[in-house]
Formats: sequence, C-alpha cells, structure tokens
Amino acid sequence: MERINDLLNHLNNSWHESVLHSRCFIGTHWEKRPSATTIGVFFVFLFFGALVFVRWNDASIFSYLSSERSTYKTPSKQEFPLKCTNTNLTQTCPKDYPTKHNPTYPSNVTCPSYFRWIHEDLRPWNSTGITRDMIEQARRTAHFRLVIVNGKAYVEKYRKAMGTRDMFTLWGILQLLRWYPENLPDLELMFDCDDSPVVPSRDFPGPNTGPPPLFRYSADEFNLDIVFPDWSFWGWAEINIKPWEHVLEDIIEGNKRIKWKDRVPYAYWKGNPYVAPTRKDLMKCNVSDKSDWNTLLYIQDWDRESKQGYKQSNLADQCNHRYKIYIEGWAWSVSEKYILACDSMTLFIKSHFYDFFIRGMEPLQHYWPIRDNSKCSSLKFAVEWGNNHTEKAQAIGKAGSNFIQEDLKMGYVYDYMFHLLNEYAKLLKFKPSIPPGSVELCSEIMACPVNDTTKHFMVESLVMSPSDTLPCIMPLPYDPLDLKDYYERRTNSTMLVEMWENEYWGNINKK
Repeated sequence: MERINDLLNHLNNSWHESVLHSRCFIGTHWEKRPSATTIGVFFVFLFFGALVFVRWNDASIFSYLSSERSTYKTPSKQEFPLKCTNTNLTQTCPKDYPTKHNPTYPSNVTCPSYFRWIHEDLRPWNSTGITRDMIEQARRTAHFRLVIVNGKAYVEKYRKAMGTRDMFTLWGILQLLRWYPENLPDLELMFDCDDSPVVPSRDFPGPNTGPPPLFRYSADEFNLDIVFPDWSFWGWAEINIKPWEHVLEDIIEGNKRIKWKDRVPYAYWKGNPYVAPTRKDLMKCNVSDKSDWNTLLYIQDWDRESKQGYKQSNLADQCNHRYKIYIEGWAWSVSEKYILACDSMTLFIKSHFYDFFIRGMEPLQHYWPIRDNSKCSSLKFAVEWGNNHTEKAQAIGKAGSNFIQEDLKMGYVYDYMFHLLNEYAKLLKFKPSIPPGSVELCSEIMACPVNDTTKHFMVESLVMSPSDTLPCIMPLPYDPLDLKDYYERRTNSTMLVEMWENEYWGNINKK
C-alpha cells in the first residue's frame, strides 16, 4: 500500500506542475483570452498525457497489485497417479492419498432433477429401515457385497459377472472415494450386475414388509431394485468403448462435423438385434426394395469388429443422421446415453426399464416417443414429421444432447453416487463391519495387475485429486401432487404424438 500511495503522490505532483506550466505559458503569451487553437493544443497535450499515465499506471500500479495478488494464488493441485510396484511383492494401497476432503469452493448448485428419484428408489425402506437380514436376502442373486468402513472399500465376491461389469463398477466406486475422500459414511450393500431387475414389488405390498435392498443398473415399475450408474461410465473394455468423459468429448466434436440440416434425413440404428425379441422386430422396419420406413438399420458384429480393430464402431462417427433410434435389449441398454448425446432427434421406442438419469428427461422436450407395438409406422411418421418441422425436430435433438452433455457430466455421476449411498446409509439399522472373507480394494490393487485395454481405461478414468467443490445440493423429494403431475405430463405428451400419428395414417389410408 505504501508503494501505491507513493505512486499516487507522484501523479498528484505531476498534475500540479503541468497545470502551473500551462497557466504560465498562457499568461505570458496570450494573457487573459487564449485562442481556440491554443485550447485545442492544450487538450491534445492533456489527452496524450492521460494515455501516458494509463500506460504507466498499467505497468506500475496494476502490475504491483497483480504481484500482491499472486501471493494468495491457489497452489497448483497436487495429483496422485497410480503407484504400481515393479517387484514381485504383493501390490499394496498407498498411504499418501488425502484422507480428508477440503474443497476450495463451496457448492451452491442444485443437483439435476433426476436426483429426486433417489428419494423414490429408497422409499420402500423409509418405515422399516434396512436390517442386516434384509441385506442377506439380497445375496441370492448378488455378484458382490461392498462394504465401506472408515473411507476404505472392501469386497466379498460371490459369482463372476458378464465381462468386466463388476470390475468397472467397483472401479467407479473407488474413484468416488478418491473424488470425495472420507465423505462417505460406513455402509454395506449387495450389487447385482445383470440386466433385469429381480425384486418384485408384488411380493412386498405394504410399507413394513422390508424388501431386500439390491443395487443394479436398471429397474422397472414392477420391481424395487435400486438403480446405480452402469460400469461403462469408466469404460467398456470388451468392445473398446472409452470412459464416458472421453467418449462425450469425442461425440461433441463429432456433432460439429455435419450440421443437422445437412445430415441424412433418415432414422439410424446400429446394434445387436439378437439379444431381445423387440430388437428382432425392429429389423423388419429396415429400408428395402419393397418398403421404405425412413430407417437405416445395421447389425453390429462385435466379433468381426474386434478382429478389425473397431474401425466401424466409433461412436463419434455415428452422428451423421437427423434421427437416431433407441431401443432396449433384455432390459435398459447402455447405448442410451451415447445415442442421446448426438444432436440428432432421438426416436425413443417405448422402454419398460429405466436407468438412473432417464427419468429426468421428457418426451417431446428431449426425445420423440415411438410405439413399441407398431414400430415401423411409428418411426416413419416421426421422420416425416421431423423433415416437415425441421426447426422443432432440431430443437428436440439439441435439448436431448444438451441434457446429456451438461446434466450427465462425470461430476454429476459422482454426485449421484455420493447422494444415493449417503441416503442409503442413513437407513441402515446396524453398524457395518468388514466381512471375514472380504478383500480391501484400492485403485492400485485393481489396476496395477491388469493389462491391455482394461488397464488403459482405468488409467484414463482415474481420479487424480479430490474434488475442488462439495457435492451438488440434493433437491427435495417429490410430493404426491408433483409426482402425479410428472406422470400425467409424460402420458399426455406421448398421447399427443400418438394422436398426430393416427391422423397421419388415417389421411394416408383415405387416399
């Protein structure tokens, strides 16, 4: 501050000297009535003097303030990469990773609307809480038991999951512990990595019946399974799909290659049609010599793709059509988020299953609803409507991709996991303890022994440092009227589309 005062005093003295000099000059030569030219010269002199001052001021005062401010700059963030031992010794967990979460910034952001469903998914246990006996009942189909005690993760495995589902699910939970160290309470849960939900609500009709709490990737209206982010957010090694953060970046770049109006004006789908009857039925809608349903459908042969280096399965290259089709498989499909991330209008064939985020999206706002019992005619009408209402169709596609790109960033995925596990832990009626047959997990123990694509994706999705912020703020639960309005709004939007569709085909049939 003393230096600033000195600079200001110097400026003040300089100003007085220049004014006195001007008065003397004027008084000597023109006495009382200076000419307009002289006044102009004076102000030009004053203007250039001001410019000199600003330049000097910028170089002196502001640079001084900047140097003072730099004293308080946030230090560069320390990172904690994997520490794999290069010896034959058993891999151990490092001791230097922060055990406390000290965020630089507070959180004043409310979580996206789909977080409200955490309250609904856990509602069956609001009255009874969750006992150890309930958890043991969930073991019947579980692939593993996860226990978190004092910020450390322990796993007890029961059976092998398909591919690397269980491995990357556990990896994701370990990254959550690195993202928010020491923030998760002690807890114990069972996880089933298969597709279809298995906890029927009809078997637990009352509020005090105590269904087994079982976590999985999707559920439906007839079951009480608790939905959790799927493994592919950290990578799908078997089919070379990178961690979500990197795939999303690629798709955003892919969206820029072709403007929506210049894209192929057909509906596109590529996948494995043999996993479910509903997908086999979809293939009947493919364009052919005999019929044109405005669709281009392709069979994905993953065996051939793996042998050819996955050259034809890059998700960023699949945003070239105005419309993309989403259809479930045995249950919900992992492809959902990749399809919605394109700016194309998603033609969402009626799904009987939901994952953790889709309940935050609305028909006619984020996607176009398609009937599941008359797919071909429904798809053809959707494309016809879109090509005749290009601005509206483009807006729906953009709203859907904006939702995925903004509300489904990895930061929100971790926040969803954090809030779900916190709310779940509040319901436990017992003190979690480390099972005798369990194994402690950390990122090094999981990633260091593996090789190839699996390790590559783990390194890519590794959380290097704790989060700079606290988790987003949980929204309040739905009250009964809000929930009723939610279902009515979705139903009405779908019925409106079906009404338009009926009118379209009615007019076609009259001709």
